[in-house]
Amino acid sequence: MYTNLQTPIDYLKGVGPNRADLLRKELGIHTYQDLINLFPNRYLDRTRYYKINDLQRNSAEVQIIGVITGFKELPQKRGKLLVATFKDETGIMDLVWFRGHKWIRDSIKLNTKYVVFGKTNWFNGVFNMPHPEMELLEDHESNLRSAMQPIYPSTEKLTNKGITNRVVNNIMQQLFLETKGKFVETLPSSLLQELKLVSKSEGLFNIHFPKNQELLAKAQFRLKFEEFFYIQLQLIMKNLIHKSKIKGFTFENVGNYFNTFFKDHLPFDLTNAQKRVIKEIRADLGSNAQMNRLLQGDVGSGKTIVALMSMLIALDNDFQACLMAPTEILSVQHYNSLIELCNQLNISIKLLTGSSTTLERREIHKSLENGELQILIGTHALLEDKVKFKNLGLAIIDEQHRFGVAQRSKLWKKNTSPPHILVMTATPIPRTLAMSVYGDLDISIIDELPPGRQAIKTVHRYDKNRLKVLAFIRDEIKKGRQVYIVYPLIQESETMDYKDLMDGYASIERDFPKPEYQISIVHGKMKAADKDYEMQRFVKGETQIMVATTVIEVGVNVPNASVMVIESAERFGLSQLHQLRGRVGRGAEQSYCILMTSHKLSNDSKVRLETMTRTNDGFEIAEVDLRLRGPGDIMGTQQSGVLNLRIADVVKDKDILQSARYYAKKILNSDPSLANPEHKPILNTYKQLSKYKNIWNYIS
Repeated sequence: MYTNLQTPIDYLKGVGPNRADLLRKELGIHTYQDLINLFPNRYLDRTRYYKINDLQRNSAEVQIIGVITGFKELPQKRGKLLVATFKDETGIMDLVWFRGHKWIRDSIKLNTKYVVFGKTNWFNGVFNMPHPEMELLEDHESNLRSAMQPIYPSTEKLTNKGITNRVVNNIMQQLFLETKGKFVETLPSSLLQELKLVSKSEGLFNIHFPKNQELLAKAQFRLKFEEFFYIQLQLIMKNLIHKSKIKGFTFENVGNYFNTFFKDHLPFDLTNAQKRVIKEIRADLGSNAQMNRLLQGDVGSGKTIVALMSMLIALDNDFQACLMAPTEILSVQHYNSLIELCNQLNISIKLLTGSSTTLERREIHKSLENGELQILIGTHALLEDKVKFKNLGLAIIDEQHRFGVAQRSKLWKKNTSPPHILVMTATPIPRTLAMSVYGDLDISIIDELPPGRQAIKTVHRYDKNRLKVLAFIRDEIKKGRQVYIVYPLIQESETMDYKDLMDGYASIERDFPKPEYQISIVHGKMKAADKDYEMQRFVKGETQIMVATTVIEVGVNVPNASVMVIESAERFGLSQLHQLRGRVGRGAEQSYCILMTSHKLSNDSKVRLETMTRTNDGFEIAEVDLRLRGPGDIMGTQQSGVLNLRIADVVKDKDILQSARYYAKKILNSDPSLANPEHKPILNTYKQLSKYKNIWNYIS
């Protein structure tokens, strides 16, 4: 008989209302289930007992069996020290207490075997152990608590209120006694056998009370696999349900617009990666399910052409298309490049942003509703209620992590039926993270650059090399090239950064004097109109140097700019450095990225700079970034919810994640409704999970 794990924690012997209240508030433990899933974050290996004469002077945590032969009190500046003489068959050491003297003297039996555990110090030729954990040897041997001692997550408040690690350990033992250590199996026996996984009950017992490292490793593997398996199962299931329930428009024709553009107007040959991705998108649009696809491609990999060709398929089937970008600069750039690509196709394309005039808006609203306007490009302005399409067939969202979920769903509701969705990003997301965060989207990757693009040469230079860097910039400008010089802008220290930027600008003006050189400056404190004016001067080649903060990070396209200097590069994240570097290398000429730093660098900064100089591969850079920063930081808070994992780690356990996704897919492909009797444990667990937001809460 299984104990009901939804029992409130108050009812567990040894907890009671006060402790229950603290456990709820501090650790989110409401039920027996929550407690069982409070996994230790580390273990003290208590499989070894030391002899006093084996001790090393290294302040390690050790445990020793011996007896206390007597006490003495030593005066201190403040109060007294209580010192006990502790001996085993090899030697003598001191146990020391700074407080609680009376209680210790009253409760400890002399000349009786104890196991003491703690950190040792070497002082005046003798080892001592301050405030040791102590347990009578006979209790120690009969206890369920094992040789590998678990250390549980805790908070200052819990410790102050007396809920120590030992208390948590004791109530965990109580829970195992009440449940008899039996828990419902959540994975099918075929999977347990194939992957040699231990059972659910064994896994839980050995995560809390492992007798040795080997049993602990097996328990961790089992529970990590299970956690990933159910996340992947939910995501893949979501995708399958989406495809079966949400019917998309079937674009049967690949017609005149697409074929004419492909045959007569393609400005360059498509790469194999672009061809593959277009094929994947065509298959989606031709099926009767709504497309929900993520298109990842590094800076400059040619996502715009893929987006356009997808839109042309919508137009060939008498549907409208839209492209939404997070900033005005980026949407204007998309608009300009699409106008240029489509100028002989006789397609009506319009741009809608916050700066559009009332008259322009009126015309756009009218021609959208009567179907004359075929493609609309814009910013958040596309989401306004007044913007209504006649028949929107495809919505493309660029850099979608900048839009909230609510904003995206507004776009879906522009139609009676939801349009096909293509999400594009130039921020490479490591494959492991994409599997977890975007596991319900189909993913396409453009992983090669168009021919003729040369890899950007990246170098790291210290401030002392500045004169050489300035000479190099002068040489590039003489060749007719343009240069970006970027300063960090970090919100907390905006005034300091602004000063850095203005100081930098002043010294660049001295090094590159007018009228021989013209300089643009762009930063967040400027009005939008002034920013655009300066950007345009640089785009037209009227200025040779653009001094800026990171506002130029995404999307500005100046093929003639061949040098990117990043000041205080150690203050930038890896993905930001990579995005900034992508502003150059857009023409046929060799481009350069120069990372300027001071001599003082942290280890993480050194890894970032070394990675940037070693590789241009956005995916490799994203993997390193994930290792350094962790998943939550990379995805931003709104995306990281799915990654509040209890035991698994997306970075360290990516092999387990891949294996879990493989098996979840395999099972759902053979049995989409989980009707096979053998899959009953999965179906039951999945049903429980679907009821509750917290994925772990019901895996038991």
